[in-house]
Amino acid sequence: MNKSRLSYFEDSDVLHLVISEDAEAVSVEVSPNITAELNSKGELIGIEILEASTFIRDSILESVQARVLHLAGASAG
Repeated sequence: MNKSRLSYFEDSDVLHLVISEDAEAVSVEVSPNITAELNSKGELIGIEILEASTFIRDSILESVQARVLHLAGASAG
C-alpha cells in the first residue's frame, strides 16, 4: 500500500493530496476548484484543490455553523 502525501503550494494556494504513485490517466472536476485524479483503472490517485485556503476556511465554517445550529436546536427541544 502506498503512503498518502499532502503538499501545499503557498504561492498558488493549491493543496494536492497524493493517494497513489500510479500514473494519472484522467482528471475529473468534481466541483469548482476541486479535481479528482484517476489512474487507468478509474481508481482515485489524487485530489487537487485550487484556492485551498478559502476552501478549507469555508468548509470549517460550514461545519462549525452546522454543529452550533444542531446544538442550539437540541437544547431548545
